[in-house]
Amino acid sequence: QVQLVESGGGSVPPGGSLRLSCEASTRDFDIYTGGWYRQAPGKQRDLVATITSGRTTYYTSSVEGRFTISRDNAKNTIDLQMNHLKPEDTAVYYCYVTSRGVQSWGQGTQVTVSS
Repeated sequence: QVQLVESGGGSVPPGGSLRLSCEASTRDFDIYTGGWYRQAPGKQRDLVATITSGRTTYYTSSVEGRFTISRDNAKNTIDLQMNHLKPEDTAVYYCYVTSRGVQSWGQGTQVTVSS
């Protein structure tokens, strides 16, 4: 299991921006696929964005064009830049990484978009 520590959540008004960061404790971070899920109250946890070891990215349609996922293998981090935030983006955001069939999760960070 890889330990993941998330940071960067908070509360912003609609249209605002936040940057989430996830730091992984592993020596071979560059081989991992990773990304972010989110879970709103009373709803299931849904995939938001993912980035592979080859830096191929995927975004769920509701965040396409507003969110950008990136990774820094030298720092063992996966970041999620979130722009033009909407109230429906409000959720707990969870970082994950996966390799060789083993998945690890962060503890979650709250993002609240409200006026």
